[in-house]
Amino acid sequence: MAVKIRLKRIGAKKNPFYRVVVADSRSPRDGRFIEEIGIYDPRQDPPLVKIDGDKARQWVANGAQPTDTVRSLLKRSGVTESAAAGTAEQA
Repeated sequence: MAVKIRLKRIGAKKNPFYRVVVADSRSPRDGRFIEEIGIYDPRQDPPLVKIDGDKARQWVANGAQPTDTVRSLLKRSGVTESAAAGTAEQA
């Protein structure tokens, strides 16, 4: 099972709001997920990024691949540069 850390959109039309979730890569974008590990609100100034660092590190250590956007959010929020760099080395 290929597991990804990606964004799930829950905002209204023209008002995006996202949850950072761990999901099977075959499931739909807004469909089934394994675990929610954070939120991302791009409409605030500066954009709000809250990610549970321990859960993110655990999932990356177990082999979950963050998408490009989530990887940049992990770096920006300072959750861990090593987890984001570790996935880049594996790719």
